[in-house]
Amino acid sequence: MQSVSSESTAAGGTGYRALLMLFVSIGSLGFIFTNSLLEMEYRWSSMEQYSYGYMVPIVALFLLWQKIGAIKAMDWQPTWWSFGLMTLALSGWCLGELSSLFIIVHYSFLLAVIALTMAVTGWRGALLLWAALVYLVFMIPLPSFILNQLSTELQLISTQIGVAVIRLMDISVFAEGNVIDLGNYQLQVVEACSGLNYLFPLMSFGFLIAVLYEGRLWHRWLIFLATIPITVLMNSLRIGIIGVTVEYWGIEAAEGFLHSFEGWFVFMACLALLTLLIWALNIRNTDGHSALHRINLLYPSLAEIKLVSSGTRATNRTLMATMILCVLAVPASMTLVTSEEIVPKRELFSQFPLIKGNWVGQGDIIEERVLDKLLLSDYILADYHRSGDVMPINLYVAYYGSQRTGAAIHSPRSCIPGGGWEITDLKQIEVSNALGMEGLFVNRTIIQLGDQRQLVYYWFQQRGRTFTSEYMAKWYLFQDGITMARSDGALVRLITPIPPNGDEAAADERLQEFLREFHPELARFIPGGNVGL
Repeated sequence: MQSVSSESTAAGGTGYRALLMLFVSIGSLGFIFTNSLLEMEYRWSSMEQYSYGYMVPIVALFLLWQKIGAIKAMDWQPTWWSFGLMTLALSGWCLGELSSLFIIVHYSFLLAVIALTMAVTGWRGALLLWAALVYLVFMIPLPSFILNQLSTELQLISTQIGVAVIRLMDISVFAEGNVIDLGNYQLQVVEACSGLNYLFPLMSFGFLIAVLYEGRLWHRWLIFLATIPITVLMNSLRIGIIGVTVEYWGIEAAEGFLHSFEGWFVFMACLALLTLLIWALNIRNTDGHSALHRINLLYPSLAEIKLVSSGTRATNRTLMATMILCVLAVPASMTLVTSEEIVPKRELFSQFPLIKGNWVGQGDIIEERVLDKLLLSDYILADYHRSGDVMPINLYVAYYGSQRTGAAIHSPRSCIPGGGWEITDLKQIEVSNALGMEGLFVNRTIIQLGDQRQLVYYWFQQRGRTFTSEYMAKWYLFQDGITMARSDGALVRLITPIPPNGDEAAADERLQEFLREFHPELARFIPGGNVGL
């Protein structure tokens, strides 16, 4: 009896020490990742498509609690892989802070949670808790440039299907990009109508149901993946219904309460269709279990957990090493000067010349609802005419003083189709020789809408570099965030019409002459690599 008591005391002491080290590690990580977590919460509160984010940690805790009995009963075998993963997570945090890109910090936090799980329970524990750990991915907002491109694609798809719904009601309708033309009214399928407000919450819910579903593996995959087409189809149906109501009852039918009610109704309809799918998958089952009974919502009580016999506990050296690493990272996070981003001085585009040489321009403004989506810092939008030439040139430059959170340059490759234009030709050309400069490459594209054609030049200009690839621009955004503590940049776009049966060469000549005159002016408004602060 004396021997058993000693072993029990030792085991209890080991358990308390492990619990203390776990709490110290969690507290250290919470301090280190505070800014990232606050920024993530800001996205949840300010972006409707991520408003469900508050529920994700709670649901993840529920999934963990379902497995708590099995975790207690298993033999804990911490692995030194946890130390390596924690080192990688803290390195990712450091790089994310230095580059001013929170998306890197967000995923580093998730990796730190996985590392800490493995430091306590080992590989077996992490695999047992895989659903709770993977579910946390749904709380992390997508990078802005991916979100913008996804939103644009969904707007176009929803518009086309919505127009098909309207035509089924024998209503004459025409679509140009994401604009639905009903004759008397025009409806624009804006970002808020892309379906992302339904897609992300429904995907997270579908994943949860797939995890809790006790059935065949392919059933689970189908339940999760079906959330994507269900969302797209139901959102398109919503757009079609709005078009029909506007046709018969006026534009007021698409505004106010009815618009909001339709949104809630569509989301509930999505859930109903998902429930119907689960029922259909189980319609031929003969085991006596209904579809709802296959969703495992059971969880153990505290009394039941106490009755579970504890497995063996390996040494705490791995957890101690991981804890020490986290604690040492705390003062490093306090001394690392990364929180303040450098925003260089520059002239405002209100000072950009509208008259120069043979060119005369007239400025224009962007609608407030569009500016709310673009989140840019400054811009110029103007139409220029050359003496003796009736063909105008539209200049658009969007400048971002910071692309650290939320704001990101929108690529014309994604935005142009939203206006109904089709990209018929896209290539990269060098215009340096024509301008007497070095290394200026631009994207040259022909866009077409019906019989109308336009020639477009565009490129990305940031911190002394120019790019034709948005992906290279994103890479240098990361690199320059580390080396310069800057993330400012701009999109430069020129558009000129090509007359019917007109010569593309004449349009090229027009744009290049404009660049020859005005390109040197851009340096005052788009800061280079070495600038004063």
